[in-house]
Amino acid sequence: MEPLGATTIFLVICVSCLLFLSAWRKMSGNGKLPPGPIAFPIIGNALQLNMKNLPQSIHEVRGAKYGPVFTIYLGSQRVVVLYGQDEVKEALIDQGDEFSGRGKLALADKLSKGAGIIFSNGERWKQLRRFALTTLRNFGMGKKSVEERIQEEARFLVERLRNTNKRPFDPTIPLAHAVSNIICSIIFGDRFDYEDQKFLTLIKLIEENNELLRSVLGQLYNFFPTLMDYIPGPHQEVIKNSEELRIFVLERVKMHKESLDLSCPRDFIDAFLIKMEQEQQNGQSEFNTENLVRSTLDLFFAGTGTTSTTLRHGLLILLKYPDIEEKVHEEIDRVVGRSRSPCMADRSQMPYTDAVIHEIQRFVNLVPMSVPHAVTRDTHFRQYVIPKGTTVFPALQSVLHDSREFPKPEQFNPGHFLDENGAFKKSDFFMPFSAGKRICVGEGLARMEIFLILTMILQNFTLKSLVDPRDIDIAPQPSVVVNVPKPYQLCVSPR
Repeated sequence: MEPLGATTIFLVICVSCLLFLSAWRKMSGNGKLPPGPIAFPIIGNALQLNMKNLPQSIHEVRGAKYGPVFTIYLGSQRVVVLYGQDEVKEALIDQGDEFSGRGKLALADKLSKGAGIIFSNGERWKQLRRFALTTLRNFGMGKKSVEERIQEEARFLVERLRNTNKRPFDPTIPLAHAVSNIICSIIFGDRFDYEDQKFLTLIKLIEENNELLRSVLGQLYNFFPTLMDYIPGPHQEVIKNSEELRIFVLERVKMHKESLDLSCPRDFIDAFLIKMEQEQQNGQSEFNTENLVRSTLDLFFAGTGTTSTTLRHGLLILLKYPDIEEKVHEEIDRVVGRSRSPCMADRSQMPYTDAVIHEIQRFVNLVPMSVPHAVTRDTHFRQYVIPKGTTVFPALQSVLHDSREFPKPEQFNPGHFLDENGAFKKSDFFMPFSAGKRICVGEGLARMEIFLILTMILQNFTLKSLVDPRDIDIAPQPSVVVNVPKPYQLCVSPR
């Protein structure tokens, strides 16, 4: 008998892997996994999914034949997708404990090493999240002191925009600087001048990392980390940039230690250092320098990127629809006037503006797949069993673009959040910050920032497009991480 050829051996191995994988996928404990397309060894469903637009691919898989709960494989990583408001709510809220784990993102895990707030799990996550929420509240999150910080920063931003003297500009950097300064005042105790070189470097590093994480190679790292470790590319730059940011925070921690007053915390870092001092005798304490640095970076990243990107989307959409901008102008003039800054108390009297802001967040679908969750134990969900540790994608896009709640969801329409009398209408489908136990820690802060900054810009300026509004493309650039608007410029004309 002739020896088997290399091709035959390869085919036998592949078929064996497929059979094994098929059997493994069907059974888990006493139940079965949700259905999904057949996955290949090592690469999973990579050939069937468009990695440049994974959210759209997942939408098509859901529409194929698998229903609202299905399984895909990204590389060797098993992912259960929840597609629909009923499914997301049932998992994140009704079964919140089981779905409260943080899913695996290889690049994030490499950077955070399981420390901090966003990518930690178990008792560490519970303690750090609880501490962050309490501390942010103590420093005025949702109270007047933070509102005043946002108003102050918005005034600096307005002055900066006024200095453009009606010339075209890209709003990316001014918005990032303003929003970042707000979180800086909370975690570092002060804001930076817009020309401060250290501050400019920090923003540059964050913007670079956000861009690199959205790149195809950056996303591929999460699914093929062992292979990508040996391939040069943007994912390597992310690691270098993150180390520079880490060094900056360590320097700030050192400065805070030298001037710390245990009876009078000035900011988040001070509060964490005091907590570390209180728990010195606790050998199992999660309050250590590594978790301080990582938690600070988590708040810094989250507090800079997502809100400024939402505002950037918002300005582009208003350029597209000047009639909507004009209605917001009218409401601001009627409720706030021109002689004082908008405040949060005004929002209840401004239903149209509130609806526009909600519709911006709904339409842009900023984090389409949410930050990945994981099940904390073998979990019965519907007629399936999801094994402990399985990554879960709660597809927020499926909730925010549900046509049952939002007719013609692909169209921008503030009427989605207004009743027949023009009053603001809440929706259970509005969850841009996710839901349940892992809902964004900074949700309250972000809501205040978006309302106050956008209304202050529109109180002072009329937005001018460089092209015919009909030619403006407001569709986000798709990403499994964060949807960003296409690059654009605008002019602002003082009112």
